[in-house]
Amino acid sequence: MSAPAETVDTLIHPGWIIPVAPSGQVLENHSLAILDGQIAAILPRAETARIAAAEVFELPGHALLPGLVNAHGHAAMSLLRGYADDLALMPWLEQHIWPAEGRHVSEEFVADGVALAIAEMLRAGTTTFSDMYFYPDACARTAQRMGMRCQISFPVLDFPTPWAREADEYISKGLALRDAVKHSRLVSVGFGPHAPYTVSHPNLAKVAMLAAELDTSIQIHLHETRGEVLQAVEAHGERPLDSLHRLGLLGPRTQCVHMTDLGEQDIALLAETGAHVVHCPKSNMKLASGACPVTRLLAAGVNVALGTDSAASNNSLNPVSYTHLTLPTTPYV
Repeated sequence: MSAPAETVDTLIHPGWIIPVAPSGQVLENHSLAILDGQIAAILPRAETARIAAAEVFELPGHALLPGLVNAHGHAAMSLLRGYADDLALMPWLEQHIWPAEGRHVSEEFVADGVALAIAEMLRAGTTTFSDMYFYPDACARTAQRMGMRCQISFPVLDFPTPWAREADEYISKGLALRDAVKHSRLVSVGFGPHAPYTVSHPNLAKVAMLAAELDTSIQIHLHETRGEVLQAVEAHGERPLDSLHRLGLLGPRTQCVHMTDLGEQDIALLAETGAHVVHCPKSNMKLASGACPVTRLLAAGVNVALGTDSAASNNSLNPVSYTHLTLPTTPYV
């Protein structure tokens, strides 16, 4: 970086700085200078003696690294944390979550749930999140009010919910939000067709066409379970990933969430089209959905991001937390 100004707003002196690039580098005895809300310099601590700062933070024993990105979630569902635990995906979704959302979800529900989720994510070091949920305009307002970066994938479904009645209305409302925030520095808006089992092929094709015209992102739950894939083969004679490719939905703008059931041909298609995978390990385990083959995806050159999914399907919005095994203090008899 260039030499910092002699006066900055903030100096941070951590034990270590871990930058994104170059990969694998850990800087010791270095400091971070901030001016006008932007990083002005990373420099050896010994060189900061000539710099005046309005604020100075001493953080020995701490590592400073760029903010985390939570690449998939449903922030407002922080208000449904712990609801209908210990169920597999489809019974959990169809028999519990969707009915509860029909009874309780409103614009106020979403605003409150997103505010709670943002507070939790900030405590975990997340500074950018992706969201797919009803009343995305309430999410956008809350994210901007709280100063949080957010990619909103507005939901598209074939059936009515508290926010819209059918696919065309979801799309119309979502595109109106996209126009309303197009100049925002914090919020971007793309398409969020929920899944191949909740959005018909004609409506998926419509999303593909509009996303290509607008050059905007698409995020979709895909290959979430083996059962989903088998049902799609029985109904359409092809795997969901192949359907998306045929419909023009698969490409560099596409973010495929979960992806637990993948064969070599699926991985090759993802690599060929440049589509991305969002891995949600704790959610996949809690809902008994399966495991995403991250190692094989990375080896094939597929970009893999990390997401938490909702607090209802994870119980935590910390993308790097793990469930720890507590051993008994006395042996089992």
